[in-house]
Amino acid sequence: MSTHKREIQGVVVKRSGDKTVSVLVERRVLHPRYHKTVRRFKKYLIHDEKNEVNEGDTVIAIECRPLSKTKSFRLKTIVSRGVN
Repeated sequence: MSTHKREIQGVVVKRSGDKTVSVLVERRVLHPRYHKTVRRFKKYLIHDEKNEVNEGDTVIAIECRPLSKTKSFRLKTIVSRGVN
C-alpha cells in the first residue's frame, strides 16, 4: 500500500453544510486528436474542521481516510483569500 497522499489545489465554490466545503479543481490536458490544451474540472468535498474557509478562497487539500460517502480530503492550507 502506498503512503503517498494526493494533494489538490482549487477554488472554494460552496459552503456545503457544517465543516464541509466544495472545491473546484482545474487541470489542463492535451486533447488527443487536436493537440490543444483543454481545461477539465472536477469538484471535491473537503473537510474544514474549524469552518475557516469562505467562498472564493484558494485552498490546498490532502487525501485522508474516507470521512463520509463522498468526502475523503481534508484542508491543508489556505493559499489565498477570495475577494469578499
